[in-house]
Amino acid sequence: MKCLSCKNGDMEASVTTYFADLKSCIIIIKNVPCYKCEQCGEVLYAASVAEKLDALMDKAEALASELIIMEYDKIA
Repeated sequence: MKCLSCKNGDMEASVTTYFADLKSCIIIIKNVPCYKCEQCGEVLYAASVAEKLDALMDKAEALASELIIMEYDKIA
């Protein structure tokens, strides 16, 4: 699949680190599966991964710690 951002690079299966700055905390989730453009680095998540990230954000925000770092494959 071609990159939607740069239109030139190919999207390849990869992993990335997801960052979220919520009202009560900062969340970092390592090794999140994604598709990453080999040219510009644009990241695209599958719908199932995006849904899991949303659910994790809701749970993490309820914990209300200032910084949370999680490993995707251990929590998803």
